[in-house]
Amino acid sequence: MKIMGLLLGVLLALAALLLVAGQLGLFAGKPPQDLGVRDGRLKPPSLTPNSVSSQAGRHADHPQRSEADIAPLPYTGDAKAALGRLATLLESTPGCALVTREPAYLYAQCHTRWLQFTDDVEFSLDEAGGVVHVRSASRLGSKDFGENRARVEALRARFDQARRT
Repeated sequence: MKIMGLLLGVLLALAALLLVAGQLGLFAGKPPQDLGVRDGRLKPPSLTPNSVSSQAGRHADHPQRSEADIAPLPYTGDAKAALGRLATLLESTPGCALVTREPAYLYAQCHTRWLQFTDDVEFSLDEAGGVVHVRSASRLGSKDFGENRARVEALRARFDQARRT
């Protein structure tokens, strides 16, 4: 019994240390210096399974191409209004901060709730295609347990809903 109690105490202390470390920003990572649109494309997906990209198919030899693939966000009507609607949604998303807002590009940093891992989320307006391309990637680790995909799909649902109202 004493061993079980000691083990439980050690596990609780470890969990508390992880939470404190996360809240202190020790799991935030460093912002990438190569974000943005180059030659009409966002940065390729990560080399590990912790990112999604609607342009993954444009990187034919990328090892995570099929795992990272996600649909872009379609819009109708005014392109700039659509990007503005998306910016507003990002600003109202808990844990997300809109860092860059340009006429055809958005960049946000989103943090996980407890450990404050940072994900970099980019959007690029493709007026000719009637879509907004997206890339979302974790800064640290090799897995994200579907967090980036879930975030993009939740934004997609809110973006579609905002368009209908």
